[in-house]
Amino acid sequence: MVRARTAPQKTAVRGRIADEAGNPLAGVTVVERGTPNGVATHSDGLFSISVRPGAVLDVSCLGYLPRSVEPGSRTELEIVLQEDVKSIEDVIVTALGLERNYVDLTYAADKIKGSQLTAVKSPNLILSLAGKSAGMQVGETSSGAGASAKVSIRGVRSVASDNQPLYVVDGMPMLNSSPEQAYSAIGGVADAGNRDGGDGISNLNAEDIESVSVLKGAPAAALYGSQAANGVILITTKKGSVGQQPVTFSSNLTFQTPFSLPKFQDRYGVSGGVESWGARGGVKPYDNAGEFFRTGVTAINSVSVSTGSKQVQNYFSYANTAERGITGKNRLMRHNFNLRTVSELFRERLRLDGNISFMRQAVEDKPVPGGFYMNPLVGLYRFPRGVDMTPYREHYAVYDEDRKLDVQQWIAPSDDFEQNPYWVVNRIRSRSVRNRVMASLSADWKVNDWLRLRARGNVDYLGDKVRQRFYASTAPALAGANGRYVESAFSETLFNGEVLALFDRRFSSDWTFSATAGASLNDRTVNSLRMDSKTASLYYPNIFNVANIVMDSSAYVDEQIDARRQIQSLFATASVKYAESLTFEVTGRNDWASTLAYTSAEGSGFFYCSLGASWVVSKMFKLPEWISLGKVRLTWSRVGNDIPMFITNPKAHVTAGGGINAADAAPGTDLRPEMTHAVEAGVEWRFFGDRLGVNATYYKTNTRNQFFKLPALSGEVYAFRYENAGNIENEGVEIALSAYPLYGKALTWQSAVNFARNRNRVIRLHDELREYVYGPSSFSSSYAMKLVEGGSIGDIYGRAFERDENGRIVYETEGDYAGLPRTVGEGNTVRVGNANPVFSLSWSNTFSYRGVSLSMLVDCRYGGHVLSQTMADLDSYGVTEVTADARDRGYVTLEGRRIEDVRSFYKLVGGRAGVTEYYMYDATNIRLRELSLSYALPRKLMRRTGVFSGATVSLVARNLFFIYNAAPFDPDLILSTGNDNQGIDVYGMPTVRSFGFNIKLEF
Repeated sequence: MVRARTAPQKTAVRGRIADEAGNPLAGVTVVERGTPNGVATHSDGLFSISVRPGAVLDVSCLGYLPRSVEPGSRTELEIVLQEDVKSIEDVIVTALGLERNYVDLTYAADKIKGSQLTAVKSPNLILSLAGKSAGMQVGETSSGAGASAKVSIRGVRSVASDNQPLYVVDGMPMLNSSPEQAYSAIGGVADAGNRDGGDGISNLNAEDIESVSVLKGAPAAALYGSQAANGVILITTKKGSVGQQPVTFSSNLTFQTPFSLPKFQDRYGVSGGVESWGARGGVKPYDNAGEFFRTGVTAINSVSVSTGSKQVQNYFSYANTAERGITGKNRLMRHNFNLRTVSELFRERLRLDGNISFMRQAVEDKPVPGGFYMNPLVGLYRFPRGVDMTPYREHYAVYDEDRKLDVQQWIAPSDDFEQNPYWVVNRIRSRSVRNRVMASLSADWKVNDWLRLRARGNVDYLGDKVRQRFYASTAPALAGANGRYVESAFSETLFNGEVLALFDRRFSSDWTFSATAGASLNDRTVNSLRMDSKTASLYYPNIFNVANIVMDSSAYVDEQIDARRQIQSLFATASVKYAESLTFEVTGRNDWASTLAYTSAEGSGFFYCSLGASWVVSKMFKLPEWISLGKVRLTWSRVGNDIPMFITNPKAHVTAGGGINAADAAPGTDLRPEMTHAVEAGVEWRFFGDRLGVNATYYKTNTRNQFFKLPALSGEVYAFRYENAGNIENEGVEIALSAYPLYGKALTWQSAVNFARNRNRVIRLHDELREYVYGPSSFSSSYAMKLVEGGSIGDIYGRAFERDENGRIVYETEGDYAGLPRTVGEGNTVRVGNANPVFSLSWSNTFSYRGVSLSMLVDCRYGGHVLSQTMADLDSYGVTEVTADARDRGYVTLEGRRIEDVRSFYKLVGGRAGVTEYYMYDATNIRLRELSLSYALPRKLMRRTGVFSGATVSLVARNLFFIYNAAPFDPDLILSTGNDNQGIDVYGMPTVRSFGFNIKLEF
């Protein structure tokens, strides 16, 4: 009798799979080798599988190195997967917060990990994006602690908008407007000195960010509408962990020192009491400028707690940022609180996600980002060489017996531009306080396996209070005899809500269809009030309150009451995928904007759409083994941008003292939305098991229906009218290279290169508009920003040398100016350069060996030109090294010709209204932007302490030095985040190098 064989008894094996930081991993595949028996982990990282004796489990997950585990006699497993750093980010967050497989995208997008923002921290987290995405430029205003950042993606395309991208946090738009920015080289709103009102993105805590997605082109941003005409930066924040209660503490301390200051001479002394055209010799080398600045200190401390079960996960964080600037009493203090809760209800069919954050920031005595008014650097840099500034530092204020109060003491008359720098930092004081609340709630209901419904909304509120005090004897052209007081308030509230239906279904083994349809409402309201005594003065000296303001016509009042802007939208997107290789995508959106009121488009709004296709060649055809991925993509899109506020129905308004300021432009009832047409094509190839990769993109955008203010036609009531016209084109290429020259268990070397080139052209303006001035242009400035057909946005116009038909400079032959060059362009009519770079290039390298990591980022900007009015003004005063060198030689060389009257030459070309052409500098620069050396202590060792689960210490540095810089200042520092004043230096604060350390502890 033969007995039937019995199948081996299976054993149930349970386990948890996590990453190296202990976070659970969902969707990990666990398969019994040699069988179809397999399962996937849940959101808490848990799994359960029944296996035969002696079985081997193969564990795999996208983005992580695979593992094989033999359970043996164990029934409980704890499996840790190591991240595969050379694997491309397979999942990326895209428009509307939807997660997509990276290889399916029909457009260019980059994903940046949150750890890349915190490796070398900046108080403004967006500055950490510099050099990390091809085609994205990041600049910083030179206004010290609390400075704003300007981000442009693929060039500037709109005259009316700020050309900055839309920032979206966890799928919901956030505010990033600035209540005030510099707009002239002279002195800001009501001549109070240029002020950087700060931006919105800098208010976030970098430690709360999980990842950042950069959607570069119009096709990528089409679903967000007019807000996203300049690209989108999507921020995904951290949430709670299942089954754990990790506590993370990080501390960052850095020191900032100024560099790239003007080069001063110490060979020629004082002349005329205020200049430095005196005799040679006997000049003591006082370092007045160096002693004015101090070492800045920034401390950023944060703590986060993550906890939760399968049903509820919580994440809480607190961060404190304390910064001491390099000038005077400039300080910043910021507190960030954040709480996020995610709940899974009704057997994971309903998901609720709520988040609330609060930020309070106070900035004391923020310096001006540039300009002549209220700027301590004007008097500091002009100060005569060989003269000790100590008496004016220690006694910047002296008692006036007649007035019975302290008044300013200075070497020169303090009429408007030049004042005692120590008076400026001690007696022109400011304090700004910002409170900000961001709250959001989303509900996601899984109707069935192929349909989900989602509703979400958010509110974003920021409120600013600013007080500025100008003590009596501040420049009389700018302040009353008893001083000046400015009280201003600005608040902005954003309400955003949307409902979505998400459809996702596989119809066969080859065909997959997904679609999203929805509606949204975006409502923004601004309230502001500025009361400024200006030159009307105060009733009583140095008493700073609103009641003490003399409110006559010389004062300044500006108010907005419930200035509201609303956009209502319907949108949809659909995607079809065949054989995991071919993807076709279409999007459409219609916006009804309140700014279209009183126009013919008020009822219909404006529609725009995009079409895209991608083909993963390597999934359809068998390619050589050394090719890991081959992909091509192509998209076309049309994106709209609504018109500016209050130009379709302008109204007169009342000014201080009861005056009437009438509207000067006719109602723009025929205006249409601005439209950008874009095409984008790209290829992505990876080789040798993802060890080498290239991602190349070509794009072209044409933005039409620009908004221009033109002189009125004959017989019209108004002096001006608004018109749609123009065509501004941006064309460029982006290339991203990634490589792993070394990749092993012990040593890894990761290298990445980002290259971008953008060409901007003004194809057309208006038949009645030969040029359009969008920047400052006046008798007191040597430059203007203009649009001219055939030119580019960023062109700088000014005074230049007169030249003959052969291009040679023409010289005066008689009179007082004999031997000196002639100049042209008194009205700033000659194009002297363009501020945009020819191309940008960055190269990052990371070396890792057994817990030690060395990272560096080299950033390069090639080409473009920048104007230094600082050097022009200082040369006219004779304080610069270049003027001393010329006097030592006995002549100045100008294009091969010697000019022996050195002083007269610099008086001609220098000064604030000098020869712009002479002070245009090549903006090419190469810098070591970031450097960090870190060591992660072994986790096994840390766990033995019973307290810590991980610890990392790092030495960090930012802007350590220039490898090459052709300009006398940092070309990356900007005067304003607006379209104008780009590439202009007017006594801007010097750039700083920072160095320090980070400590990160995990409990």
